[in-house]
Amino acid sequence: MTSSAPHLAWNIDPVLWQIGPLAIRWYGICFAAGILLAYRLGRRVLEAEGVSRREIDRLLGHLVAGTVIGARLGHCLFYDPQFYLIHPLEILFVWRGGLASHGGVVGILIALWLFARRTSWSYLWLADRIALVVPLAAACIRVGNFFNSEVIGRPAAVPWAVTFLRVDGQPRHPAQLYEAMFYLLTQVTVLIAYRRTPIGRRPGALLGLVLVAIFSFRFLIEFIKEPQSPFEANLLLDLGQLLSIPAIAAGIILIYRSHAREVMRRSRVPPEVAP
Repeated sequence: MTSSAPHLAWNIDPVLWQIGPLAIRWYGICFAAGILLAYRLGRRVLEAEGVSRREIDRLLGHLVAGTVIGARLGHCLFYDPQFYLIHPLEILFVWRGGLASHGGVVGILIALWLFARRTSWSYLWLADRIALVVPLAAACIRVGNFFNSEVIGRPAAVPWAVTFLRVDGQPRHPAQLYEAMFYLLTQVTVLIAYRRTPIGRRPGALLGLVLVAIFSFRFLIEFIKEPQSPFEANLLLDLGQLLSIPAIAAGIILIYRSHAREVMRRSRVPPEVAP
């Protein structure tokens, strides 16, 4: 990495270490770090609510599988379906890159549903607790995208612009870092809300809050990001924005319904009898 005023020139090799066909990539390290940090934080939250370590580890297995499978299928089906329909075995080669966050969210929600069905736990209760740690994992993944010089922003003249030398010589918005910083801010916000407000006792509210925050930002930041696939160049809204709209809508519905249930619950509480 070298720097030259007024912007940063980024030329880090995505491969940290390689021996023959075995390669350790910065993206893989960031992805694993995100999973590990989210697990540690989630374990503290769930153990404080009486969940055993054994059940937490079982849940982690479901979530990791759901995240990877969902993110990979999301990329293959949303961004380059023609290639993967012709070469279906390429879907299995996750190490070659190509994970979509929207698909990862769907994969997590399906994995949670399967786990809740097997354990008879409340699906919304589980989803709320997992939503508490998702922004942390998402931030680490975006840092991995930065190391890969991918998911780049459009050309920019701002002082903090970055030139991704593995892409071209133009200073650009470091869109990956914008997202990572916002996700960390979201992480802090939802933890404070969980610990200091009644939102954690309203099923669906935490999940709704995270969906609205993350995908509203994702919708907005797409305006300064380069298209991920050539077919997006002629679209009024790119695919990331189109996929964010239903996620935002789902989050708003969850927040509204959680509030409505709370209002109904309070209305059913009999007034205190005056002495």
